[in-house]
Amino acid sequence: MSVAIRAGRLEDVENCRALLEILGAADSQRQAPPGFTTIFEKLLTEERGRVIVAEEAGVVLGMATVSYNIALRYDGEYCQLEELIVDPSARGKNVGGLLVQQTIADATARGCAEFGLYLVEHTEHNRPFYEKYGLLAVGTEMRMPLKKD
Repeated sequence: MSVAIRAGRLEDVENCRALLEILGAADSQRQAPPGFTTIFEKLLTEERGRVIVAEEAGVVLGMATVSYNIALRYDGEYCQLEELIVDPSARGKNVGGLLVQQTIADATARGCAEFGLYLVEHTEHNRPFYEKYGLLAVGTEMRMPLKKD
C-alpha cells in the first residue's frame, strides 16, 4: 500500500480531531476546541484555508492545515502552515514530508507569494525537517493572547 494525499472531507472530521488530540498530548495547552467541527467545515471551503489528509488503505495517518492570509507587503495572499500532525504509528512513512510538499504545491498553485510556519519552543527541534523542504529561518515571533479561556 502507498500513502495517498488528498483534500480533507467532512467525513474526516473525527479522525482529524483525534490527530489534534495527539498534538495536544505534546502541548498541554492544545485540545480540540469546542468549535472544532465548525472551524473544520470552514477550512473545507478553501476560502481562507485548507485541510489536507494523508491516508493509507482508508486510514487517516496525518493531516496538515493551512491558512491563507492577505498582506499589502505581499501584494496578495501568503500561506501559513498551522498544524502538521502525523499519527505516531505512521512515522517513518514520509507522511509529514508528503503533507508539507502538498501544502507548498497548493499554495504555489493558488498564487501565494510566500509559505511559512511558526516554530515555538517545543517544536523547535523540527527546524531541520522543514529546512529539507526549502523553508528558511526568518526573525522571531511575538504574540499576545486575545481570548481568555
